[in-house]
Amino acid sequence: MRVAVVGHVEWVEFALVERVPGSGEIVHAHETFEEAGGGGGVAAVQLARLAGEADLFTALGSDSLAERAAAALTARGVAVHAAERRRAQRRAFTFLDGEGERTITVIGERLVPHGDDALPWERLRATEGVYFTGGDVAALRRAREARVLVATPRAREAIRGAGVHLDALVHSGSDAGEQVQPGELAPAPSLIVTTLGARGGRWRTDEGKEGAWEAAALPGPVADAYGAGDTFAAALTYALAEGRALEGALDLAARCSAACLTGRGPYGADLPAP
Repeated sequence: MRVAVVGHVEWVEFALVERVPGSGEIVHAHETFEEAGGGGGVAAVQLARLAGEADLFTALGSDSLAERAAAALTARGVAVHAAERRRAQRRAFTFLDGEGERTITVIGERLVPHGDDALPWERLRATEGVYFTGGDVAALRRAREARVLVATPRAREAIRGAGVHLDALVHSGSDAGEQVQPGELAPAPSLIVTTLGARGGRWRTDEGKEGAWEAAALPGPVADAYGAGDTFAAALTYALAEGRALEGALDLAARCSAACLTGRGPYGADLPAP
């Protein structure tokens, strides 16, 4: 099954601390590491782990961090199709505290692909599932050529402008930047999925049907929350593209997200077998 992500990548530096410092305070990190992340990067790696391979349509900067990000993603099974932007690669600094929570500072402009970038967009016509985290209107219309299209409201500007139908919209119920108002998107997505962390989540269809699911049991102690939400969205995309019923798709997504929580960094834990 062919799956893909259209979206953004960040080069992320992680610092493990007992707690995030308060204003004017100094804390000491007892471990640091770096990884290719961002919503698009994380989702692409997790889709590759589930499906065996995945395409990533993105834009990268023109510096050494961009090269490192592309190499890291490629090493994890992602086929990276990247337009070059003549600027610094977007990066992020993430505190991981003693409770496993992540606190993120993003540095630089969000780099996303455009539909007129010279990328192999024709591959999407033979793709079963695409997760869209960022891009312009034309890129989203390209993504719509896949059989199943899932998106995040972080890309709402493109979603509003493209006027394409989404098979699913996935967002965090606790993230103010991802809230969606009734009637905000036209046409309405067939399915809106709201994640609620340890409380599971809820869903609603454009036909008015509603439901909820419980969080999956953690396969180990919480280590790191970074990437858990994007892992959920990636697994949901995979399951819907495979043709699973909603209950089964949500079950896989919840189990993959729970597994992600138990590893250091977004890829530190094995995902459950799909």
